[in-house]
Amino acid sequence: MTESLSNKRWIKPVAIVVAVAFIVTTVGYSYASPYLALHRLKAAADARDAATLNEYVDYPALRVSLKEQVGGLLKRRVEAQHSSNPLLLFGAAIGAALIGPLVDAYTTPDGVAALLNGMPPSGKPGEQPPPAPAPGNPPGESGAESSAESNAQTASADSAKNEPGHPQTTAGYRGLNEFVVTWQRSENGMRYSAVLQRHGPFTWKLGAVELNEPAQ
Repeated sequence: MTESLSNKRWIKPVAIVVAVAFIVTTVGYSYASPYLALHRLKAAADARDAATLNEYVDYPALRVSLKEQVGGLLKRRVEAQHSSNPLLLFGAAIGAALIGPLVDAYTTPDGVAALLNGMPPSGKPGEQPPPAPAPGNPPGESGAESSAESNAQTASADSAKNEPGHPQTTAGYRGLNEFVVTWQRSENGMRYSAVLQRHGPFTWKLGAVELNEPAQ
């Protein structure tokens, strides 16, 4: 009897410790889940891994968001002219007709990669996201030429990072169910955000973008 009571005394504290550890671990993983999803999403986008992107991108929601944001971008440009010039309105109508193809182009692996590298659509006619780099050396290219081109690209990238216009990137929660990654080129410059939305306790998907032109 004494031994049985003794066992009950230590089983209860152990159960409490295990329960607390489980809760802390669950809460911690839940908090970190969008950061992990963003890392996996960007890796899949850069690799143009369509199968993995399907797990981390809500394409229907992203299409709706892109259509609204690009349409709003064109509308703000027209309103900024403070003019009722028929040619300007005609140009805006043409631009609106091109939103569909632009949305189609950006709801692809290339488009998602562009969005996650701070290269959002600007609303220009015929705009396409940059394609994935070809693996290895292109046919007929020598190793020396490839090396020289690689060095030039590296130097160009390093130079871009040192330029004042290189975007500043921030990421964090905006409410319980939204996680936002923002790129901003300067204090009053263009700002762009990619929005991950919660789909369950630990699942996040890219489902929206926010486009903001420089302040006038």
